[in-house]
Amino acid sequence: MREDARGIIDAEAGLRRFRLDRFPPSSPAARFVDRYWVSTWDLAAPYVQRVFSHPVVNVVFEPGGTVHGPTTRVSNQVLEGAGRVLGVMFRPAGFRPFLGAAMSGIVDGTLDLSAVFDGAADLADEIAAAADPAAMAAAADRFLCERVPPHPCPSEPTSALVERIAADPAMVRVEDLAAGEGIGVRQLQRRFTDHVGISPKAVIRRYRLYEAAERARKGADVPWAALAVELGYSDQSHLTREFTAVIGTPPDRYARTGSA
Repeated sequence: MREDARGIIDAEAGLRRFRLDRFPPSSPAARFVDRYWVSTWDLAAPYVQRVFSHPVVNVVFEPGGTVHGPTTRVSNQVLEGAGRVLGVMFRPAGFRPFLGAAMSGIVDGTLDLSAVFDGAADLADEIAAAADPAAMAAAADRFLCERVPPHPCPSEPTSALVERIAADPAMVRVEDLAAGEGIGVRQLQRRFTDHVGISPKAVIRRYRLYEAAERARKGADVPWAALAVELGYSDQSHLTREFTAVIGTPPDRYARTGSA
């Protein structure tokens, strides 16, 4: 998987130990869902995969459905024996209409999918019985398409804004984001707390760290000082400190070991 490993720490090492399949949502669900993913493994010894998740909800079926709220820190996923799990990765702010409450209430937390959707137990059974990853994803897609709100939701413009941040490393100032939306910084912060769960500053920080890690992962020599400026850090030392604090190793070492 060379196209995009954002959020997976030590991606190359991990993907030698498990298979990751991704499936796009159909049109109705795509308003709120980014992708369906299926992880499959068969290991002789346990493996710990470190993940710095996107600022979104993932619903994971292993086998019952669990809602994993947006996270603020790196997590460890332990894989052992043989297994297969399905995940539904929602778009930023995409779970807000289904939750019916501020996303800040589930940051770094989990809840049973049945607390959000009727029929969640039947869905989990259908996914567990599916013949292959594509069938697992199709079952989840059908379930969500039947429950998509018919009308535009207030959180949908926030989804688009976060995705613009993800796509453009030059978007590094909260003030510029607020001005682009025609609102004040405090109003933008309240909107993110409600729709995304974390602040716009934290979202920017997440995606610029992803960008730095992706540059390292792709293997070419990285001009770290220039990249620090491009991503809005005060200098290379600032980038190095933040990268090391979150990822656990300095960016130049991360690149040399091929672990990004």
